[in-house]
Amino acid sequence: MAKTKQEAREKRKMSTRDRVHGTSERPRLAVFRSAKHIYAQVIDDSKHQTLCAVSTLDEAIVPQLGGKKKKDKAATIGAAIAAKCKEKGIEKVALDRNGYIYHGRVAAVADGARKAGLKF
Repeated sequence: MAKTKQEAREKRKMSTRDRVHGTSERPRLAVFRSAKHIYAQVIDDSKHQTLCAVSTLDEAIVPQLGGKKKKDKAATIGAAIAAKCKEKGIEKVALDRNGYIYHGRVAAVADGARKAGLKF
């Protein structure tokens, strides 16, 4: 049995990672959230390569985030990662929640990416 919230998340993360695997045709969209920031990256596990990544710390995105709430920032990150994927010719991805519950900021990233045209 997990002792802390972090250990419980790591256990869920490993369980999900057994089922979600990124390929060249359908890479994995991994979402990580910290207390202040949110990060999203698209990974091809067969080549062990990160294809593109976006976070609330990126200089190009920071001006768009001014004065927004965390959930709105997460939706912006979802739209930005979808735009980067479109540039690289990626249309379908597999969502990796990284052990987090599909709620709040994680769901906002997914919804933002869907609205921008990325398919899950």
